[in-house]
Amino acid sequence: MITGQTELSSLPDLSGKEAQALLSAGISTVADLLDHFPKRYEDRRQFDRFPNQPTAKPVCLTGGVIDSRTKGFGTTRFYEAIVMDGDGGVFGSGKITCRWFNMPFMSKVIATGQQVIAYGKVKEQGGRLIIDHPEIEVIREDEEETETIHLNRIVPIYRNISGITQRRLREIIHSVAADCIRHAQHNPLPFTFPVSETDRTKELFETHFPTSLESAKTARRRFALEDFFTLQLNVVWQRTRHRSHAGRILGKRTTLLKSFYHSLPFDLTNAQKQSIKELIADMREPRPMNRLLQGDVGSGKTFVAMAAMLLAIDSGADAALMAPTQILAEQHFITFRKWLAPLGVKLVLRTSGRREETEVCGPTLFIGTHALLYDPELFSDLGMVVIDEQHKFGVVQRAKLIRQGTLPDVLVMTATPIPRTLTMTIYGDLDVSLLDEKPAGRGKIVTAVRTKPKQKDITDFVKAQLAEGRQAYLVYPLVEESDSVKAESAITAFGKWQKRLGAENVGLIHGKLRPEEKESVMEDFRSGKLQALVATTVIEVGVDVPNANLLILHNAERFGLAQIHQLRGRIGRGEHKSYCILLTDSKLPEAIAKLSVLEKTSDGFEIAEADLELRGPGDVLGTAQSGLSDLRFADFITDTALIREARGLADKVFAEDPALDGSHAKLLPLIKTGGDMHATDA
Repeated sequence: MITGQTELSSLPDLSGKEAQALLSAGISTVADLLDHFPKRYEDRRQFDRFPNQPTAKPVCLTGGVIDSRTKGFGTTRFYEAIVMDGDGGVFGSGKITCRWFNMPFMSKVIATGQQVIAYGKVKEQGGRLIIDHPEIEVIREDEEETETIHLNRIVPIYRNISGITQRRLREIIHSVAADCIRHAQHNPLPFTFPVSETDRTKELFETHFPTSLESAKTARRRFALEDFFTLQLNVVWQRTRHRSHAGRILGKRTTLLKSFYHSLPFDLTNAQKQSIKELIADMREPRPMNRLLQGDVGSGKTFVAMAAMLLAIDSGADAALMAPTQILAEQHFITFRKWLAPLGVKLVLRTSGRREETEVCGPTLFIGTHALLYDPELFSDLGMVVIDEQHKFGVVQRAKLIRQGTLPDVLVMTATPIPRTLTMTIYGDLDVSLLDEKPAGRGKIVTAVRTKPKQKDITDFVKAQLAEGRQAYLVYPLVEESDSVKAESAITAFGKWQKRLGAENVGLIHGKLRPEEKESVMEDFRSGKLQALVATTVIEVGVDVPNANLLILHNAERFGLAQIHQLRGRIGRGEHKSYCILLTDSKLPEAIAKLSVLEKTSDGFEIAEADLELRGPGDVLGTAQSGLSDLRFADFITDTALIREARGLADKVFAEDPALDGSHAKLLPLIKTGGDMHATDA
């Protein structure tokens, strides 16, 4: 009888080569194998119709191979198979060309006369419909009339494992899963879930070989709960551990904060005032503050961070703000100097290309980029750390700055609205302050999607806005032209816009410029010397030019929703009506639908939710930095009820055994004790 701990190499139906191939993929036991869940399913009871035009989503087709051969042009070689609807005979009604580049072995896999199943996205090229590098599977003759695990059912499709074909992997997993079902054995859990172990084994089988797509979703949701429970267990453990530390008490003195507030010619929003109250309460606690300040673009996070840092300065401690780019750091320095230098606060700017400071003694407010990490003598007594756009830093970088102080208070900020489920999952160990309103006096932003507009119309609109004294951002996805990406580059477009608007009126900024070059261009744009700025996404955060009221985003379909929303935040910062024009040549309905979300709403949280559903959490936050890299079912991240259930289970475990040294000691292997998710522990 096999169990979850049974080594695959001991299974009689598995060859030595197959066992080695699985081992190379990190799969050594039965439990490992059954945790290799399907990445998707194909309903092979009914296939898609052969399309007569390109498709926005992949299709699953079955047909006969009527021709196959190796072809090429120049040094490029590819194998091509033409698949016809039906059995490849006279009754076929459609054709699809399948191609594989630099994969000569495909000639031994696919041959004329075979029946195949092909999965992929259809494009049009040279008058033909083509799928490049489709997933493909050959149907055996004896399968067409019999019930198998490969046909006439909902079929699991797994992530490829080198050395084992898809159908063979399916056979291996089916054999092992069926044996586990017979003996109700798998890998017992070290915690209690609301289903029995027998039910868990049955749901495991249903996850691999479902009787319906709905039952597959139900079963997958049960295992997603295990995933999120493990993640929430780490979140709660980190929160508990952090709260157990004895920190320093700051924020008792408010002289600087009051002077700053009274110097403002405008009032803070209610959300800003509430967030400052929450920060003061945290800083006066005898434990380190660990707070996330989350707010939409233009919601005024900088002034809240300024207030927190003033409280630290007034308490005799240094404060540091680390930003991900030199442009953002310098923008912060300009803003802080404007408001705080008259109050006698010493300011220091440190970036790789620039050093500047005001000549005042006493505690210092530092602003910089990664350069803050590499001067061990910089801080005398670091008591407050602010990390802006924190998701753009690695865990080690954040930790290195924090550990230059002794259990400092930490405020992490993001202008990227984070969906509720991600906040609960990724930032569940932090207290959250939310800025959900914008300061008064901001102009309205009109957003419009334009498909293949005439260049003259675009130029005329830009000229009209510049004639009224406004300024414009002209944003492109590439710095330079690329053979692999069909999109105009900023460098190429720069020359064209110089001819359209006058060379003296147009600037160029992108990530490949030297820091001093970028700052010179930005200063010319801020001062109004330049009317238009051709740019890449280097302007995504930190650029504050209230007179700029026009942003034209070229090839907008190549940007994520949240990223476009960030770019849109560069305009509408003054009193003038602003325009965000999203240009696209895409014919894909999904691309147009994505961009239309931005036409309908300016609410960053709505946009973030839509972006999460469209792209998934790994692309939205980056799995390596978000703590999501180990999730097997990240597609359930939008399921708020599931996340809450997982958090409830984790809270219950710690309520019963806070130290995890009693009844739940088996849970310790599930906790990543190597360091905090946000590296706020000294």
